Amino acid sequence: MSQSLTKSAEADTPPSGTSPGGRSLQGHPWLTLLTVAVGVMMVALDGTIVAIANPVIQADLNAAPSEIQWVTSGYLLALAVFLITAGKIGDRFGHKSTFLVGAVGFAATSAAIGFAGNIQTVIACRVLQGLFGALLQPAALGLLRGAFPAEKLNMAIGIWGGVIGASTAAGPIVGGLLVEHVSWESVFFINIPVGLLALGLGLWILKDVRAENAARSFDVPGIVLLSVAMFALVFGIIKAPEWGWGDASTLLLLGGAVVLMVLFALWQGKAREPLVPLALFRSVPLSAGVLLMALMAFSFFGAIFFVTFYLQNVHGMTPVQAGVHLLPMTAMMIVGSPVAGLAIGKLGPRVPIVAGMLITTVAMFGMSTLDAGSGNGVMALWFVLMGLGISPVMVGATEVIVGNAPMELSGVAGGLQQSAMQVGGSLGTAVLGALMAARVTDVLPGNWAGAGLPPVEPGQAEGLSQAAQLGIAPPAPAGTPQQVVDAMAGAVHDSFVSGMSLAFAVASVVAFAAAVLGLLTRRGTTEAGPAVHI
Repeated sequence: MSQSLTKSAEADTPPSGTSPGGRSLQGHPWLTLLTVAVGVMMVALDGTIVAIANPVIQADLNAAPSEIQWVTSGYLLALAVFLITAGKIGDRFGHKSTFLVGAVGFAATSAAIGFAGNIQTVIACRVLQGLFGALLQPAALGLLRGAFPAEKLNMAIGIWGGVIGASTAAGPIVGGLLVEHVSWESVFFINIPVGLLALGLGLWILKDVRAENAARSFDVPGIVLLSVAMFALVFGIIKAPEWGWGDASTLLLLGGAVVLMVLFALWQGKAREPLVPLALFRSVPLSAGVLLMALMAFSFFGAIFFVTFYLQNVHGMTPVQAGVHLLPMTAMMIVGSPVAGLAIGKLGPRVPIVAGMLITTVAMFGMSTLDAGSGNGVMALWFVLMGLGISPVMVGATEVIVGNAPMELSGVAGGLQQSAMQVGGSLGTAVLGALMAARVTDVLPGNWAGAGLPPVEPGQAEGLSQAAQLGIAPPAPAGTPQQVVDAMAGAVHDSFVSGMSLAFAVASVVAFAAAVLGLLTRRGTTEAGPAVHI
């Protein structure tokens, strides 16, 4: 990686980021890392903290179930659709400006959600929040790429990954405490001081650099084709469990996404300044890194989705208690990410990535052996291995993608990395959710009859199956003997665990495939062209 970044022009007055000793702090690598970590923390935290608030938002604003679903889906769609374009914006206008706009916009839309008086405003602001969040993440990676020399970039990405992991895992705990003791609005208001801190640090610390040969125009047809294709793909994946994978609407969306992706690829080969130059994918390590990130997200985010239901509905924990039980995984991600960065710096990404995915494979298989009565010690063991295995993959795959892209495309590479994670996670949640639902529906009647319970009336069977897919035992009529209540709960919980076990077993196979793919990765080797300040 080239370090041919131009120095700041000397001025008659000291720069704004000058220390008392006269030394400028602007562009300081570790302070740059601190700044971008503060900004990205908002996006990572928001990915999980809002899920805790959704039931309260639904009750307070009288929202329909389909409307409350869009509080999450609208955010994820906007984030996934805009990530690569946001990376291009950073490459064109500078990652500092892009990062600052993202931080301010994310905080402002968070405030608007807190003051919203109806569900329609909440959904609209969540979409805007996703767009501003998309600006933040690729810009953060571009700033790290420009601030750190090659030998220290792995460590920086490791710490950055640890912050994301900690923020994501802290979401249920923080969200539970805020909703329980303050209000659902406070879940969004918390982003305001964080956003202001990111803005202040960004103005003071960040130094904007980009390559001299960065694109000077936008590939508007490419942006439109890719955006519509990503929307069709992610929306189709989100709605497939509800509509059915064989439904005409699902097939139309997914098939349309494939056609649009092909048209996008054909256009990229002809465009004067393409949005995503196809030459990027001539790098086998970069291509492998993108696919690896998608497979990792498929197995990890797809399977871990069920853990919160397992802890809360099967083991009867509160959201805060469930978050606390996930702390072993969180701790390993916080500690493991910087350690992984050091290991990758010495060994290269291949060995840590393959080892991490193999550990993740073992953890996924171990999770598939849990039952309704599994103790905290067994769960903690698999959570520890999960966090330990995922850390080097998150760090290594990110370094492989961003490090193997030219400096002038570092924002696009960051967008590719985040898009692969979003699509992989959405696909994993949908596919594994569908497999789990089918398994629960298949085994529930047998478990129900095996518990000596009377047959369920036809009109109630579908509702019982849907509740069992979340691990929720049906409420028993007043006066029902406790033995019968326990039998009902046992049948539902056993059915849920059977479905969860299948999901984790499939996730372990995908994780092993990702481990094999990791053999194709290697350290970034591209050189950046001359750079100029803007």
